[in-house]
Order: sequence, then structure tokens, then C-alpha cells
Amino acid sequence: MREMISLITGASSGIGAEFAFQLSEKGYNPILVARRQEKLEKLAKALEKEYLVHPKVLSADLLKEEDLEKVEDYISGLSHLDFLVNSAGFGIPGKFQEVFLTKSLDMLDLHAVVPTRLCHTAIQKMDKGNIINVSSLASLINRPGYTVYSATKSYLTVFSQTLQKDLGENIKVQALCPGFTHTPFHYTKEYKDKSGLQKIPAFLWMDVEEVVKSSLKELGKKRHKVVYIPGFNNRFFLSLMNNKIISPLIWRYYDK
Repeated sequence: MREMISLITGASSGIGAEFAFQLSEKGYNPILVARRQEKLEKLAKALEKEYLVHPKVLSADLLKEEDLEKVEDYISGLSHLDFLVNSAGFGIPGKFQEVFLTKSLDMLDLHAVVPTRLCHTAIQKMDKGNIINVSSLASLINRPGYTVYSATKSYLTVFSQTLQKDLGENIKVQALCPGFTHTPFHYTKEYKDKSGLQKIPAFLWMDVEEVVKSSLKELGKKRHKVVYIPGFNNRFFLSLMNNKIISPLIWRYYDK
């Protein structure tokens, strides 16, 4: 029986780490990609012990050209790849003109350029396979104060939609668009200072396990949704944000 191989970026924490756990449980030997070597090694040991898989740790800062090329070269050296998860990312709340341009450009690279390159490389090693690009509910909402984040995630969503049309049925593509999720993503200093997360109602938050489980379940369907929003509450929230009367009221409350 052929070995099943997955590659996950941003695997050291949050959604990426949870994909590593749940794909390992399904029998995929994971290639774990992130900057933090120690966290990756700890994760690899946990996966190996719990699921008897054979993880590979690939420490890389994907914003550095030499590190990105290292990951591309590693993929090119594989006999095959069955699953790619592009989960690496970050966000900085604040108006476009107030955020350091270098940070915005890094976001553009990490959310758009890196997944594009890794998808192109990975597809060469897939006869059948799966690609999940971790986008965001923000890709479907024009939220002031998150200009570059929303724009780069919008690219990832549209890229996934059109990529699926290019690839046909043998390779499944999903743009995963989670809303507020309990991960370290929201616990940075910038988010604590500026984002107003304390105003988000508890019912709009999801646990990372639920987000990943529902993502994989949707992808497993014969006719899956390429743009997938996990959680009824998130889908309902999106409908409210698309309402021209209700949306301004929500933002007015949120921005107080």
C-alpha cells in the first residue's frame, strides 16, 4: 500500500498544528513546516507516539527566499504528495496607512505568493490529491482596519476557486474560511491592543478542532464546496455583514 504524505505550513500552532493531528489520525505521514524548530520537533514526537506516523520536520521561514526554495526543493524530491495545507499566516489590525509597509508586504508574500508557489510545486507531485488553502471569513467581508489582510485572503479564496476549475476532479481544492477561532493567532500584542476582540460574542468563536474536522469532512464529499465557511454561526454572521442596513450597525458597535 502506498504511503500517504501530507505537507502542512504553519504547523507549529493553531489551525496548522490541528491539521497535522487530524491528518495523522487518518494515516498521513506529515511534513511539518514552520519557523520554530523546537515546537515542530515536539509536535512530531507527539504525532509519532499517538498515531504511529513518521513525521518530517522542515524548519523554514517562508518569507525568506532560500527557505521557501528549500521547501519547494523538498516537495520536488518526493515521489508523490497527497495533501497540501497552506496554513502559514498572520494578521495585524490597524488602518492601512498606520501599519508598517514592510509588515503589509510580508503579509502579501505569505498569504498570496507563498501558497501560489507551493501549490504549483505540489501539483506536479499529485495524480490525485487534496489542497486546503486556509483563507478567512475576512476574505468575504470588506472590513476597515484589515485592508491588506482581507485583500490577501481574498486572493487566496479566488485563487482556490479558479485553481479547482483548472485541475478538474482528480485534485480537490478548498479555500477554508474560518471566522473567529481559538488559536494563538489572536493573542499577539497587536491584537490585544487594537482589535477589540473582547466585543466578539462567544457564540461567534469556534474551537480549532471543530474548524479542522468540518473542513476535512466537507472536502471528503463527492461534490465539496470549494469556498467553505465552517460553522452555521459564521455563515449567518456573513449574511448579516452583507446586509446594507445591519452591517453599519454592527461596525458602529464594534468600533466604539
